[in-house]
Amino acid sequence: LARAFGWQGMTLHAHVLNNSGAVLNDDLGTLQGADNIEVSRQRLRLFEFWAEKAWEGGSVRAGLYDLNSEFYANESAGLLIASAFGIGSELAATGPNGPSIFPSTALAVRGHFDLGGQSSVSVAVLNAHAGVIGEPGSVDIEFDDGALIIGEYNWTGHTHFGLGAWGYTDQQDDIRDTDTFGDPISRNAYGFYATAERELWTNTSGFARVGVSDGDTTPYAGGWQAGLLFDEAIAARPSSQISIGAYQGALGDKYRANEVGAGVNVARAETGLEFTYSDQITPWLRVQPDLQLVLDPGGDRDRDNLWVFGLRFEVTPFAEREA
Repeated sequence: LARAFGWQGMTLHAHVLNNSGAVLNDDLGTLQGADNIEVSRQRLRLFEFWAEKAWEGGSVRAGLYDLNSEFYANESAGLLIASAFGIGSELAATGPNGPSIFPSTALAVRGHFDLGGQSSVSVAVLNAHAGVIGEPGSVDIEFDDGALIIGEYNWTGHTHFGLGAWGYTDQQDDIRDTDTFGDPISRNAYGFYATAERELWTNTSGFARVGVSDGDTTPYAGGWQAGLLFDEAIAARPSSQISIGAYQGALGDKYRANEVGAGVNVARAETGLEFTYSDQITPWLRVQPDLQLVLDPGGDRDRDNLWVFGLRFEVTPFAEREA
């Protein structure tokens, strides 16, 4: 907007998505998901629409905002396809309609402030009820379900460290405990997380993170994810990338008690491993074969371990070609 109207430091951002296809995660019966671009409602939607004012040392954004674009995120995890590598499952499984992440965002205000040196802090207040134009109910502007508040401290050096905390202003339903009338008891919903990312050696980076939650309002008491990303993985293929990752969603005692009551031989966690390779075959086509192994899928000890093989295509019709 500085170039268009002379509004210095102002940016307007819009992101429209049209997602379709089958529901692989439902077919597989996993808790955390094996496909990070799957949606339950196949439709065109306005995913993000925000304005930002930036100045030396900070910025403020307001509008429909993807929480995971800046919070609880690691660049080194970006190639991995399993959903748990996007944001910790203990936060992803909260809120009346999920938090403000793919595929539904919410109205939000985010502030980012440099603290000097290599430190910064970011804080966001988001509508607890996610919904965008193109979905039933559209954008919620009433804030009847309260807000999700999240803050993250970052230190950026050779190693990037992040510490975060989140909580809902309105209490959430307990997943097990009820009152004398059989209605769920209301509990405070909150959690904490830590992330780390580092370049380990040339063209190789690694990440690790861990999160915990209250365990009363979400199936997960916590979880962790870790992995490696190899750029130029094959010397003769400069666009080749390989990534290896592992994750685990630790199930809370109340969720496990519910499953035992339903006759499930419930595990303490659902664990996954992923190996993926990506390469630019032509200027307009990138292919990515992917292999995943899910242990105790659905948190059920009696189910066989699940192998998932996929092949993702990325097509850029108007890619620039070499002269």
